[in-house]
Order: sequence, then C-alpha cells, then structure tokens
Amino acid sequence: VSGYVGNFVTTVVSEGRTKTIKHGATILATGAVEYRPTEYLYGKDERIMTSVELGEQIALKNKKITDAKSLVMIQCVGCRQEDRNYCSRVCCTHSIKNALHLKEINPSIDIYILFRDIRTYGYSENYYREASDKNVKFIRYEPKNKPLVELVNEGGTEILRVKVLDTILGKELAIDADILSLAAAVISSEGTYEASRLFKVAINQDGFFQEAHVKLRPVDFSAEGVYMCGTAHYPKHIKEAISQAYGAAGRAVALLSQDTVTASGSVCEVNENACVSCGACISVCTYGAIAFNETNKAFVNSVLCKGDGLCNVVCPTSAISLKHYTDEELLDQIDA
Repeated sequence: VSGYVGNFVTTVVSEGRTKTIKHGATILATGAVEYRPTEYLYGKDERIMTSVELGEQIALKNKKITDAKSLVMIQCVGCRQEDRNYCSRVCCTHSIKNALHLKEINPSIDIYILFRDIRTYGYSENYYREASDKNVKFIRYEPKNKPLVELVNEGGTEILRVKVLDTILGKELAIDADILSLAAAVISSEGTYEASRLFKVAINQDGFFQEAHVKLRPVDFSAEGVYMCGTAHYPKHIKEAISQAYGAAGRAVALLSQDTVTASGSVCEVNENACVSCGACISVCTYGAIAFNETNKAFVNSVLCKGDGLCNVVCPTSAISLKHYTDEELLDQIDA
C-alpha cells in the first residue's frame, strides 16, 4: 500500500493473482475471530464446544445436542480478565438465543447459564426475560471462583461435571452436563494487525482499530481517507456493524464527491540547507509523511502530515519546523 487520501495505490494478491488498484478512499473491515479456549478442558472432549459451534450444531439439528438432558453454558471465557479485560458484548445474547432455540426443540432440557454479569443490552433484554420464563437457570459466579470442569468416571461412564460456587446460595453446586458450551471472547483478527501496518493506522491495547474521536469521528482514522467498520473496531452485533458500515460508506462517498482535497495549513517544512540527511524525522513520523527526495534531503508530503511536531523535536539541526509554530514565533509570543 502506498499513497495518501485521494491517491492510494494498493496491490492485492488473491488466488495466485496480483492486481494493483488505484483508489481515493479505503474502508477497513477486517473483522474479528472467536477465541480458541485453553481452559475448561476445551478440545479434550467432544461434548465441550464454543457458543458458535453449539449454534452450528443446533442449526444442523444434531441429535446429540437436541436430545441432551442438560446443558451448561459458561460466560466470559477468555475475556474480562487481566490479559483481555474488555467485554465481548455479543456473548450473553448469543448464549441465551442458543438456549431459547434448544428449549423450542426440547422443552424438557435443563439449561444452566453460569455468568458474571448478563449484558443483553437494548431490546435483547427481552431474550433474557423469555429465557427466565422458560426456566433457564442463571447462576452468577465471581472471577476468583471460576467454574471447575472435570471428567469423572462413575460406573464405567465418563461424566462431564461442572462445579460452581453459587454466590446467592453460598454453596458449591455440582452439575452433570451432557453438553458444555463456552462463550469464548471475540478477539481481533490477524488481518487487523496487517492492515494497521500497511495503512499506518492506530490500534488500541486490545488489538482493535482505534477511531480518531469516539464522538466526533467514530468511523475515521487519524489518517485521512481511511475508515473502519464492523467488529474490527470492537465486538458488536450485526445491526451495529451494518449501521457503522453505512456511516463509513457515507464518509467515503463524501470524500470521493470532491474534486480536490485541501491539505492542512499547519504542516511541517524542511530547510534543505540545514538538513544533514540523518533520517531521524523519517523514523519518528507515525504517518509516513516524510521521505528523502532526489537530492537525499528530507521532504514532507503536506497531505499526509498531521502537524504533530514529533519530527521537530528529534531533528539535531532544527532543519524541520512546523509552519506557524517556529521557535522564533513561539519565543516572540512568550516575550510579548
């Protein structure tokens, strides 16, 4: 990827074919993926699966699932913890929907949802109420007393047993489950990191795209002409992803409808006579706005430059300065 707003050039490789595309705007929608649990014996027993896998099996009307007598769901698997402290937002609603689908197929099934906090926000609260009315049992657990999953051999039969401390009853419960569903976290995809590197856009500490301003520019990056939407931004329901996609498309169309792009007046400029070609400014510029020209002197692309002044600070000869904020101008303001 090269270029800038209104003049991007991207080389795409797909199925062994390479194509170069020139475009004026970019929308990044690299999505997210489901966390693969390493806890609760996941991968060691076919009766233990993630919520997404459970939903797929329900859709296929797998008899082992639909004819089960008991189902335990554990929420917040891999999130809301020290290394990944955000809420995945969609897990509670997804688990409750799975529970309701199973109740429609098999009303006699016992379903236990072990949760920390139920976050069925908005109209999804109706699913929670419906599940409660259909005798889906909700049991709260604390992070310091997470559920314990074990395989117990009794009479030659391997039983899947889940133990959890019920904070309301104040005692430990042991539930024998035919199926165990893990509400795994939603995590950023590898494509998000790659797109961040290629387009020089920011990601937050959780690996999701970072918007320029949460209120004023919710689908924009600080880099002009690049927009985001979907779960690459943060975990969200399909309706929210679609709404954000409309917003990103609207921003892109507004840009493409213009004949020209106006650059900021507050950008950096280089005094070539003072430049010693050390490259310090190039190494610190987060927007890739500085490069060497044909005379091996630093050159600033005014369209890419955001005027953050990092290059001014590191330049050993003061060859690069920010327009309207030169040392002389600032010192004169102080003296005045």
